[in-house]
Amino acid sequence: MKKKQESAEKQETQKNKGRKNPEKNKEPKKPGRLSFSEKRRLSELRRTLAGKSRGQAVPDTAQKTITFQKMYRDGICQVTNTFYTRMVEFYDINYDLLEQSDQEDILVEYSRFINYFDPSIKFELFLFNRQVNETVLTEQFEIPLQDDAFNDIREEYAQMLKKQSAKGNNGILKSKYIIFGVESTGIREARNKLNNIQTDVIRNLDNIGTNARILDGKARLRILHEYFNQGTMEPFRFSFQELAESGKSVKDYIAPPGFDFRYPSRFKSGDMYGRVSYLDMIAPSVSDGLLKRLLDIDDNLTVTLHMQTIDPVKALKKLKGALSNIQKMKIEEQKKAFRGGYDMDILPTDIVTYEKDTIDLLEDLNTSNQKLIQVTFLITCYGRTKRDLENITQRVSGIIQQANCNLRCLQYLQEQGLMASAPIGCNDTGIERDLTTKSAAVLVPFSTQELFMPAPAVYYGLNALSNNMIMADRKRLRTPNGVILGTPGSGKSFSAKREILSCFLITKDDIIICDPEGEYFPLVQALHGQVVRLSTNSNDFLNPMDIQLSHKSDKDALKLKSDFLITLCDLIAGGKDGLENDEKGIIDTCIKHIYDKYFANPLPENMPVLEDLYHALLKYDPKDIEPELAKAAKAKAVRIANSLVLYVHGSQNYFNHRTNVDSHNRIMCFDIRDLGNQLKEIGMLIVQDAVWNRVSQNRERRIATRYYCDEFHLLLKEKQTALYSVEIWKRFRKWGGIPTGLTQNVGDFLRSEEIEGILGNSDFVYLLNQNAKDQQILADKLGLSEKQLAHVTNSEPGCGLILFDNVVIPFVDKYPANTKTFAIMNTKPEDAGVADGS
Repeated sequence: MKKKQESAEKQETQKNKGRKNPEKNKEPKKPGRLSFSEKRRLSELRRTLAGKSRGQAVPDTAQKTITFQKMYRDGICQVTNTFYTRMVEFYDINYDLLEQSDQEDILVEYSRFINYFDPSIKFELFLFNRQVNETVLTEQFEIPLQDDAFNDIREEYAQMLKKQSAKGNNGILKSKYIIFGVESTGIREARNKLNNIQTDVIRNLDNIGTNARILDGKARLRILHEYFNQGTMEPFRFSFQELAESGKSVKDYIAPPGFDFRYPSRFKSGDMYGRVSYLDMIAPSVSDGLLKRLLDIDDNLTVTLHMQTIDPVKALKKLKGALSNIQKMKIEEQKKAFRGGYDMDILPTDIVTYEKDTIDLLEDLNTSNQKLIQVTFLITCYGRTKRDLENITQRVSGIIQQANCNLRCLQYLQEQGLMASAPIGCNDTGIERDLTTKSAAVLVPFSTQELFMPAPAVYYGLNALSNNMIMADRKRLRTPNGVILGTPGSGKSFSAKREILSCFLITKDDIIICDPEGEYFPLVQALHGQVVRLSTNSNDFLNPMDIQLSHKSDKDALKLKSDFLITLCDLIAGGKDGLENDEKGIIDTCIKHIYDKYFANPLPENMPVLEDLYHALLKYDPKDIEPELAKAAKAKAVRIANSLVLYVHGSQNYFNHRTNVDSHNRIMCFDIRDLGNQLKEIGMLIVQDAVWNRVSQNRERRIATRYYCDEFHLLLKEKQTALYSVEIWKRFRKWGGIPTGLTQNVGDFLRSEEIEGILGNSDFVYLLNQNAKDQQILADKLGLSEKQLAHVTNSEPGCGLILFDNVVIPFVDKYPANTKTFAIMNTKPEDAGVADGS
């Protein structure tokens, strides 16, 4: 039997000798090439890692990839059959300029804001940096050419704005949003819930000190369009009316040409490469400046934080379970120590740390106003090329590592990450970290406030913190009145001239200047304005008796005029204590009949002059009172008339003429430099009345009137002119006037409670360099911090703080010196080459 088996094996061996070995002759598989079955297996693994079952369909269009179902006109987004979201845009505050105590107050309020969201509300913080189309950005600085002699100035000024814009990061638009959502059975229930939540959200944000607004459906779609189409920056064209007529889906208007998720660690959205990563918070705490450092990157970048409060009962149960597990581990380690014969109190550091942290966390949840919150921190970077993407990822990773954290890519989850990063409100990444309210609030989304309004807006310099342009429109303020404060040489006049030039070029407003030092002549002359030189040897006359009849009635006009003339007489005849009430009544009575002839036939030659008031006072003879009282009243009238002699028949009779200047020029400058001390205050008061007449006239024409009063403190020295100025300041706002007072010291506004009203009725305050005494006053009256005051302490000309309503921004105005516009604004020959004001 054994021989037969050996013989069979021998025969088989002989047969195989002539055969080729199939394994030897088979070509080796080339490295890197997968068989069909291997590719199929790999695809199944990717689906598993991505959380998709085999039966789950892969989106075959870009539109199907975007994870929401419907966008309503009012801004409610239906994400799933039962989940609805709404979106709020909020604006930055100057967190970095606040004192530490004020920053702590902000963190407390932000903690309360986070705690507002109960477990039934999911919310998302969406911080969006995206590049703006350069053409669109520069178009807003274009000034339309007109058929006049100023097109060269318009072109140069527009070019200056474009160059200043290039100095900052205005090419990157930075916005901040909050998306919150609830589960509901239908849109009606969802709308009721979301409307209640949005009211509370706006109120909580207001408590923090930031303004916010609800976004409607079109606004939300615009943000989504910008998010998914960062490579093209094409303008968003959409209307719900066109949508209904076209039969398209809203996703057709926001989707990019295509998505590419073939690679595990990056994606493509249109022509843009992207990568979604998450923050692995290994450090026990992070700095409140982490988000600021990330958002300071001037590239396309989004930071998204999803948060959902854990039910307190579940949170406590979860922590107690964790503590129980840690203590079990502790017991096991102690048993090992006992068996090993070494000290049972020597435990691994991790166990000791985890136990202490968990106990502290339980104490916070039980005794402090802390909640446990599930947080997903996503960062999405973009680049036009793969290299650009790697570069920005490295920059972000460096910032994250400085915070003792790690930046980890969402491997095989790029599609879910992109949708979770979008301002939709969904999060299917499964990446979560439990934080307390205090730890979550440290990720504060506030840093530097910006002021950049769309055209028509005026240029006010560059933000000293971000180097972005400051563009603002004072007409949008509740009270557009303004003051410009600064020590001599700090740039007050130059700042006013820059605003005058900008307003002349981009608006139709009339501009009137009261110029006590003769500084505005070059600018006004270059703009073909009219300079009215008021002096005793001038042939330009301004009649203080001029009255504007564009009021509702002659009586209204006369009432306002009487108010001014009583102030004028008080300044002339009132002395130290001012006129008595009965003396003011005498003047008022005399004024009533002076204008009868003009009211009957309003020709220029019928306009009364100061001499007419003088004669009316001399002829004053009250009939309806007792003789003794009448005699005393006549004596007072004569005394007031005698006080007017110097200004009617004497050497100071300059203002006893009818107006002979053309008041129809769009820009007028009243140069009162040569009036002399005796007439200067009277001259400023009369100019202010002339401005009021112009404001009254322009109100009927629906034209704003801008009034600039340099050396404004001269009007605030005397009680009579100060009170009239306060009244004018209040009155201007209602009649379309935009007054601006320039002075050296803020203390000029604190001479009385009435004068202080000028500062209180000015929502625009432009602060240049201040002395130490005034800095303390500013801190008290305007609520400025030491960090803010540092920008007006020994500051260079053209640098300071701008207060625009409740916005406070440090600025730098380095106006280009090699320009024609600088030459016509600069009045100091020695500064001909200096670009930062005079």
